Amino acid sequence: MIWDPKHEAMPREELRALQLERVRRTAELAYASVPFYRDSFDRARVRPEQLRTLDDLRRFPFIRKQDFRAAYPWALLAVPRERIREVHASSGTTGAISLTGYTDADLGTWTELVARVFGAAGGRPGDLVQNAYGYGLFTGGLGFHYGAQRFGCTVIPMSGGNTLRQITMLRDVRPDILCCTPSYALHLAEAWRENGFCEADLSARVGIFGAEPWTEEMRREIEAQLHLKAIDIYGLAEAIGPGVSCECVEEQHGLHVFEDHFIVECIDPATGEPVPDGTPGELVFTSLTKEAIPIVRYRTGDISAIDPAPCSCGRTGRRMARISGRADDMLVVRGINVFPSDVEAVLLGVPELSPQYRLVVDRERALDLIEIHVEARDGGGDELGHRVETVLRSALGIAMKVTIVPAHTIPRSEGKALRVVDRRKL
Repeated sequence: MIWDPKHEAMPREELRALQLERVRRTAELAYASVPFYRDSFDRARVRPEQLRTLDDLRRFPFIRKQDFRAAYPWALLAVPRERIREVHASSGTTGAISLTGYTDADLGTWTELVARVFGAAGGRPGDLVQNAYGYGLFTGGLGFHYGAQRFGCTVIPMSGGNTLRQITMLRDVRPDILCCTPSYALHLAEAWRENGFCEADLSARVGIFGAEPWTEEMRREIEAQLHLKAIDIYGLAEAIGPGVSCECVEEQHGLHVFEDHFIVECIDPATGEPVPDGTPGELVFTSLTKEAIPIVRYRTGDISAIDPAPCSCGRTGRRMARISGRADDMLVVRGINVFPSDVEAVLLGVPELSPQYRLVVDRERALDLIEIHVEARDGGGDELGHRVETVLRSALGIAMKVTIVPAHTIPRSEGKALRVVDRRKL
């Protein structure tokens, strides 16, 4: 179901014209109202009136996460503080939080965008939604709550945690849609089995999962264990929260960016220059409708690629590939770049292994080492560990020590999973 056909299926020429109109307005607001943007634009010798085409946006400077942190709490506001109706923040998993605010209009935009997500995921008005994203400063809980209600769903506001109650509600209330992080979905599936719940009582037909990188292999694992369609969603607090892009249930192949509200670019993280379509790079977003804290060329740190190919669902927004990791999460070990998602894809291809793992990076003298702690489904030992080491070396070109650990050794997450412990930073 396309929630907003006028904009989600808008012809590309009309969409680009709308983007240009809106990006000029955003740049004018940012320059006139936010000292950070006025200073950075002046240093780069650019002005909003120079935005004559969308390509002209590339001449404008970036804003980075550290700029948000330096501006904490209110220095990036483009409207009087009294117009702010709600405050949220990034999760702070990679450092100090960055604050974002919403006007009445921003809350309305956010709600509409997440309603689009439920349509793209195959939701139906009247569906029962179990929302296990965390409520509070994190944008996931309330973002999904608002969007589900706008779409016409009934919301069970579970928030994160309290796993036994979560699975009891899944069994007794029988929701149609489950919303949480992918790692927590696996934890719920594990708890379901361990508590002896009947597989036939799994009722959800759709899961909307995001807030952390995950792989196709994990998608297959989740779908096999929970018997639902697993849909990937992307958002970030600095842009608006969940609702920046989402997969469609028709193809589950790339996330449609809602381009009437965001301009997306993909750049080389080292040079800042654009990369060709289909080439992995760092995502950069410019907001087109946000009032409280507009963003102009925000470097997300998220690694993806842009796919301009048409989609059978009818949406015309370009698609972004599943996030493979963050630029600051990439491990450089003995000169080789490794993302945790690369390791995950290999591990989940070994049938004897469970999806529960953790990477421990250390340094012995001048040599970087990676050790992987991973649980086996039915136990295992040195022979399995050595076999997995061989598979990893063949797939990724780097030697890693693999330790098979007992069940429940890897801590379970009720939000974003902590997959890497880098002892080199200690």
